[in-house]
Amino acid sequence: MSYLLDTGFFYALLNRQENMHQPVLAAAQTVEGEVYLPTPVTTEVAYLLLRDLGSDAVADFAESLASSHFILVEPQNVDYQRAAAVIRQYQDAEIDFVDAVLFAIAERMNITRILTIDQRDFRIFRPNHCPAFEIIP
Repeated sequence: MSYLLDTGFFYALLNRQENMHQPVLAAAQTVEGEVYLPTPVTTEVAYLLLRDLGSDAVADFAESLASSHFILVEPQNVDYQRAAAVIRQYQDAEIDFVDAVLFAIAERMNITRILTIDQRDFRIFRPNHCPAFEIIP
């Protein structure tokens, strides 16, 4: 099984003070298979850690990436093109950039499981490769 890791899930996993920390931690312990981490997610997570926990948390985060089991995924040109189309398609919902890129990567890589706490965006998406995403938790 393959999973795509979103910002909110990853941030809640790292920040014990986050109200979703326990549910995310419990869900993370059940994940079996490859977890793909899109690089735009790392930027968002680093920003949130700096904002909420400070520079030491960002430094710890950067170090942890070097030894994590996550598979870093760099968006391709086709992903950015698809993300633009998704943002336009769902413009009334004001989909953010990173969620649109994750959507595009999921389609390209045929991934149906998304590790996210962003229920709203990922529930309204209708990808081409499956009827709907499986959202965890």
